[in-house]
Amino acid sequence: MKVLVTGGAGFIGSNLSKQLLQEGHDVVILDNLLSGYRCNLDAIPKAKFIEGDIRDSNSVNKAIDGCEVVFHLAASVGNKRSIDFPIDDVEINVLGTLTILEAMRKHKVRKIIVSSSAGIFGELKTLPIKEDHPVEPDSPYGCTKLCEEKLSLAYAKLYEIEAVCLRYFNVYGLNQRFDAYGNVIPIFVFKLLKGESITVFGDGEQTRDFVNVKDVVQANIVSGLNRGVSGAFNLGSGTRITINRLIEMIKSFINEPVVVKYRAERPGDVRHSLADVNALKKQLNFVPSITMEDGLREYINWVKTTL
Repeated sequence: MKVLVTGGAGFIGSNLSKQLLQEGHDVVILDNLLSGYRCNLDAIPKAKFIEGDIRDSNSVNKAIDGCEVVFHLAASVGNKRSIDFPIDDVEINVLGTLTILEAMRKHKVRKIIVSSSAGIFGELKTLPIKEDHPVEPDSPYGCTKLCEEKLSLAYAKLYEIEAVCLRYFNVYGLNQRFDAYGNVIPIFVFKLLKGESITVFGDGEQTRDFVNVKDVVQANIVSGLNRGVSGAFNLGSGTRITINRLIEMIKSFINEPVVVKYRAERPGDVRHSLADVNALKKQLNFVPSITMEDGLREYINWVKTTL
């Protein structure tokens, strides 16, 4: 089938595009390259690349023409970035998504797979987090991702469109480069491999559910190929570790001295996180399979090749 991957030059999007091509699909990538990397595109030359913004209806309509499924990954990502640039967050995540949905309606595209976030939940009241956990986001990012979900699911009710919203927890893996606004794993790994100190906000005993990008890719593909299912699903590993334990694991793989500095907690950061992934298993028959040890070792080896 022919598919559109928005944000296909980015971390998750490039991994997804590569796998879709390997499985025989025709892939169109729409990316403005503000946070994506052209080198990621160089590794997938068979994909058709359109440089454009999801807020630009002309670019979106050009990219979406003839596609059956949209994998919507283009976004302004992260709590800290959204606090610094809230207007950008709304314009990209909300208006950009609405532009995609309107183009889908015009071109009669069957399905959208939305990259949402566990950030919609805010501070957690119960663990593990089920899909019906109260949604009280603590940052503009969480708010815009929740709005993105609601818009997509509303379109699925109003028009002949299916929408699956995958609520990513902490994604890590190949092609994830250092970004001060990004995931803690690339920040730690890149800094430690360069012999730099790392900063932990809080006491380090906060927990996170880290899910490997390979599992995220497979969940996207399963969701796109499946017919007749719309809804929102948690996408994590179903396991959690403390930040202090994560540092110990990284240290054991790189065999380098580690200097850790502890600072006060940041606004918008949750204390604990753990996904209940049973709904994804029951409705889409998908179970995450990459262990933290295997995924982290593979990622660290990849980072070494980029330095």
